Amino acid sequence: MKNSVSEHSFYIESDDDDDHQEEKQLDKPENEDGNDSDSSNYSNDDNNENDFPDSKPSSFNPPAWPQSYRQSMDIYSSVPSPSLTFLGTPSLTRLGSSFLASSLTRRHTPEVLPSLHKPLIGDEQAPHERRSSHTLLPPLPSRRSAIKKFPDEKSVAHEFPVSRQSSYGQGVLNGINVLCGVGILSTPYAVKEGGWAGLSILFIFGVLSYYTGILLRYCLDSQPGLETYPDIGQAAFGTVGRIIISIILYVELYSCCVEYIILEGDNLSALFPNAHLNLGGFQLDARHLFALITTLAVLPTVWLRDLTVLSYISAGGVIASVMVVICLYWLGLVDHVGSQSEHTVLNVSSLPVAIGLYGYCYSGHAVFPNIYTSLEKRSQFPAVLLTSFGIVTVLYAGAAVMGYMMFGDSAESQFTLNLPTNLVASKIAFWTTIVNPFTKYALTMAPVAMSLEELIPSNHAKSHMYGVLIRTALVISTLLVALKVPFFGFVMALIGSLFTMLVTLILPCACFLRILKGKTSPIQVSACILIIIIGVISAVIGSYSALSKIIQSL
Repeated sequence: MKNSVSEHSFYIESDDDDDHQEEKQLDKPENEDGNDSDSSNYSNDDNNENDFPDSKPSSFNPPAWPQSYRQSMDIYSSVPSPSLTFLGTPSLTRLGSSFLASSLTRRHTPEVLPSLHKPLIGDEQAPHERRSSHTLLPPLPSRRSAIKKFPDEKSVAHEFPVSRQSSYGQGVLNGINVLCGVGILSTPYAVKEGGWAGLSILFIFGVLSYYTGILLRYCLDSQPGLETYPDIGQAAFGTVGRIIISIILYVELYSCCVEYIILEGDNLSALFPNAHLNLGGFQLDARHLFALITTLAVLPTVWLRDLTVLSYISAGGVIASVMVVICLYWLGLVDHVGSQSEHTVLNVSSLPVAIGLYGYCYSGHAVFPNIYTSLEKRSQFPAVLLTSFGIVTVLYAGAAVMGYMMFGDSAESQFTLNLPTNLVASKIAFWTTIVNPFTKYALTMAPVAMSLEELIPSNHAKSHMYGVLIRTALVISTLLVALKVPFFGFVMALIGSLFTMLVTLILPCACFLRILKGKTSPIQVSACILIIIIGVISAVIGSYSALSKIIQSL
């Protein structure tokens, strides 16, 4: 890869009978298709340029940016093997196994150094993995393998292990881990903003998001070589579409990191309200102090070369979300926390804020293509999505109902801020909420940083200092934004209204209609147009309302 960081790329050569085939694979041109296309209603053997007159040829070749999207999103959303190295530290192979979910299937692109790792929960290595048309690296190695240098290629500084195909259960766990995050803390606040009737928006968005997730599958199956959301954007709207979709996805991830800083400052200052720091004539209150401490704490994790050690812990995000909801129910039903506050049936004036908050709950479409291609039986993808959406919707609705019943119209932007700090269940909820973002910050920021590192000029690509500077600047900038706009609920509503509506509702339908033009039924076209209209209206009124609230609160 042109804009790479490390000096050498490595490949693993098998000692079995496949050696000759692997060496020949290195000599194949980039535009040669090596994929085994999956069968679907929209994937035919005769797919060619005539079938898709407005899109790229069936042999799909992504441009130079972003090439790291696949690998970075895989590590962001799944649980590979652990290894602890920093930027600039050499690392070859890694052996180990994960305990929760299998790494999502990776297409070996030139910027990735493959390494070995065992599959998850008894997962077996697939005998054959689908390969992208731009693959330059050889197939998966056998058990007897040797490491050899291939000096003609360069690789990105971040190495991700080769993945295995995952089972239905592993796909569901990956889906839940992607969908269920800090948004669960704001569901009672969303009910407060929209009233009891506004809770129906959560279920409506859940149904629409599930449908658009299925549309992404059809887009991936339409042409061999489509692997990621940006690939779909390029197939639909060319290079401009790829770049625009990538920027939207990266800004959304960056905004989530800002939310992590705000969340840490709010919750730690609630636990230690008297904390402060005086430096000469400069004084930091509890919220600013803990935001600064959080930034300093996560900064070394962002420098990590291999983030799989954090993936082990961040995979507990599913457990953390369930734990927080259990604590909330325990406090409400057993400890009888919460007063008989007033409840609103419908709050029209602040309903747009609730729209953004509910929309944020289903912001996982950026990773759905990875989950789909990771499945051993890809026909199970609709069932995987349905199960994942069903479970997270129950969790979201359960937290929303119990939290609003407990705190009513006094609900804070994070229901943990309403909890008394002296009860055991409260402490568990607080510290579970506090610890989880520490592990997810670096994983969330990694795709953004890696995309920027691809833009480093080739004459400076070997210097690891540029990567460190980029990541440090990104972390510091999230702190500055969090301190300037410390409104967790409003920022989340803005992210949900603007970015999630684009990524989850509008773009999947637009890409589907573009890529499969002439192959869709009238019902599908009508459904997509309706969803786009809903997404645009929600994005406009939600973003305007959230921005207005933020400006008023400054």
